[in-house]
Amino acid sequence: MKSLLYFTKKLHAYAGKILYINLFGSILIGLLDGIGILLLAPLLSIIGIVDIPLNDFPGLRVLYALQELPKDRALLIILGIYIIMVSGQSFIGRNIGLREIRIHTGFINHIRLEIYRTLLQANWGFIMKKRKSDLINSLTGELGRVTNSTFVFLQLLASIVFTAIQIGLAMLISFKMTLFVLGCGLVIALLSKRFIRKSRDLGTVMTDLAQSYLAGITDHFNGMKDIKSNLLESSRYRWLVDWSNKIAYERYENSKVRSNSQLSYKLFSTLMIAGFIYGSVTLFQHQGMSLLLILVIFSRLWPRFTGIQSNMENIAGSISALKALMELQEECFKAQELQGANGIDGGAIMPLKLEQNLECQQVYFRYDQHQPDYTLEAVNVRIPANSMTAIVGQSGAGKSTLIDLLMGLMKPEAGKVLVDGKELANADLLSLRKSISYVPQDPFLFHGSIRDNLIMINPNASEEQMWEAMEFSSAAEFVQKLPRGLNTVIGDRGVRLSGGERQRLVLARAILRKPSILILDEATSALDTVNETKIQEAIEKLKGRMTVIVIAHRLTTIRNADQVIVLDKGKIVQTGQFGQLSEDKKGLFNTLLGNQLQVAL
Repeated sequence: MKSLLYFTKKLHAYAGKILYINLFGSILIGLLDGIGILLLAPLLSIIGIVDIPLNDFPGLRVLYALQELPKDRALLIILGIYIIMVSGQSFIGRNIGLREIRIHTGFINHIRLEIYRTLLQANWGFIMKKRKSDLINSLTGELGRVTNSTFVFLQLLASIVFTAIQIGLAMLISFKMTLFVLGCGLVIALLSKRFIRKSRDLGTVMTDLAQSYLAGITDHFNGMKDIKSNLLESSRYRWLVDWSNKIAYERYENSKVRSNSQLSYKLFSTLMIAGFIYGSVTLFQHQGMSLLLILVIFSRLWPRFTGIQSNMENIAGSISALKALMELQEECFKAQELQGANGIDGGAIMPLKLEQNLECQQVYFRYDQHQPDYTLEAVNVRIPANSMTAIVGQSGAGKSTLIDLLMGLMKPEAGKVLVDGKELANADLLSLRKSISYVPQDPFLFHGSIRDNLIMINPNASEEQMWEAMEFSSAAEFVQKLPRGLNTVIGDRGVRLSGGERQRLVLARAILRKPSILILDEATSALDTVNETKIQEAIEKLKGRMTVIVIAHRLTTIRNADQVIVLDKGKIVQTGQFGQLSEDKKGLFNTLLGNQLQVAL
């Protein structure tokens, strides 16, 4: 219930007074509907079907004057009132329906944007711990279930108000008979608790199945090349068959619960109506017209009772989604590193200009503070501005983690990261990141054209600047050969390009930003020797103009670095110039270079 109220408050904050206007409209429709039922008595009396003394009914005395009028005039008045009420109901109902659609659509978008904003503002450590498919599921399937159940809850409240009005009218006609019906309704409510509990349990299972499906399908398409090259098609197909059988069973069970609940409700309602009529005839013999009016009222309420029960089951089935989305938002807020509009819009942020050095002082870091071992331990690094620094080490030595700390993506557990002698604070994160271009080992490109992928990093870049950046990265040659040049669509993650072409394009995008700090994380690993040499020559030209940090194993990439930092098991074991470290035959650097060093010397 806590999660349901959480999102109901958000809906209240989003829609404001319009919600109350709609609720008032629902109450008004209930009143008009009730008045329409009360008109049944004078209408039957006037047209001569039954002779009804209206003065005997407290709720109908206001219509007593109609019986004193000529039949044709009274009939016209009643029919006129009926037309006005039905027209008013229809007009109000139309406006309420349209407003609900607008509010519902706006609320979905509001929650979607709010969650996406909090995800963008969360720190990198939080994102690393989450399965990406679960986050996607939260912004798609779970989001729809949450917003729908929130509106169902409001519809439930409106139905309760409408029902209360109809019950009030019934009590005006006959208090005893109405109490009898309500007592039977209470028994129905008690019977429905079992179905609501079952719906909640099934909803939890459906949430887990939805997450597993999206995770599996995402892995499938990400690993399609491995699947086909290793003949894993049959195993992946069997996984989907198993999942399909599970979802079919759960949906059947969910439908069975709803069908059983409706069947139980209808059977008990039938018995209740029969018992009500029998009891009314034997216990309240002199209230035949009251019985007729109450039957009309409650015959219109049966669908409402059914709707209330169905809404409660719907809400119960969505509780797991409500809880999951609420917890995700709370976790995002706790992991938030950047607040307000600045956490999203970096357009007005001025890039930081590194004047002296980027530095780590006695930095300790580990991803799980419950583990005794540190990923980085007692790290002291100084990277001079406008120089080239190479970071080398075996896999798992902590190279990428060190880069994450230098970019402010992660915070050290102990120690400091300094920019020009000033400790890096949250207020400086955007300025630092706007001054950095990062080229990862696994280059990522968005589905779209080459132009789209370049211009996203610098919306004001001219075509001439784009070609200049591509010339720098040796990408211009293959782009010129493409049928549509810059307008060529490269597919999901750039799948229509080779690995080397993707890497060169990502490097061109990084250069187009004109950063003051360029970070290359094995950025030349997919390039052939010729193109790697061209890029190395281009990087050489950048020395003195920007700070270049390179993670690499290839000798050709790091031999011209101003300093080389060697990491081993999270500790810095060697620091110095390339020539100095290469002469230390016992050092790790010499071992890492291996045959490459022998060839170069």
